[in-house]
Amino acid sequence: MEELVKFVQDEFVTKKEFPNFGAGDTITVYYEIREGEKTRTQFFKGVVIQVKGTGTSQTFTIRKMSGTIGVERIFPINLPALQKIEINKKGSVRRKRIYYFRGLTGKKARIKEKRM
Repeated sequence: MEELVKFVQDEFVTKKEFPNFGAGDTITVYYEIREGEKTRTQFFKGVVIQVKGTGTSQTFTIRKMSGTIGVERIFPINLPALQKIEINKKGSVRRKRIYYFRGLTGKKARIKEKRM
């Protein structure tokens, strides 16, 4: 059964080329929203908390602060509505999944930038 699912994913799911990013990076995701007959592009800019899965079933979680409230969104990497992903800053973190970032506020919620 797993072989059949993998075959269908490889054959029929279109793969898009996005830059490599990981936990701690600040990225901007541009995606398309349909409202009735109209379509518009919206962006979501925040810090990547985790990248999960492999291949076509890969997802990533982004967290941003909207005022004093934290907002998280999970995007599948092969979502047809995804238009592009921009990497704004490369973050230097030691872990693959930075869930502890949710509890930090103020200056503690900063992530060091990785030197290129």
